[in-house]
Amino acid sequence: QVQLQESGGGSVQAGGSLRLSCAFGSSIRGYCMGWYRQAPGTEREAVALIDSDGKITSTDAMKDRFTISKDTDTLYLQMNSLKPEDTAMYYCAADRRRMWHCRWRQDGYTDWGQGTQVTVLS
Repeated sequence: QVQLQESGGGSVQAGGSLRLSCAFGSSIRGYCMGWYRQAPGTEREAVALIDSDGKITSTDAMKDRFTISKDTDTLYLQMNSLKPEDTAMYYCAADRRRMWHCRWRQDGYTDWGQGTQVTVLS
């Protein structure tokens, strides 16, 4: 059974840092993966994507503060200089139909974690 399990969320003061982790099973290894987030009352938005070779695509508005990375069984999102507007539920996702040319649209992803809440206090 394919599983994605996020961890690392919490409350932090503005300007602080958090590192999110997403543990994944071996059947996901090598596929496109990404981090998405959704704030209350808004649509889910992409944060950053990483392909099988480690090529990264990041949202322009966040790429200077957020960094996606991965190892053999965990996807990470390092978040620095956090702002109150970064408050959201953060999800990791995998697209088991693609290894490269990862899609930005969330409906392209086959597997999702349950999410981890990030709250940035002003």
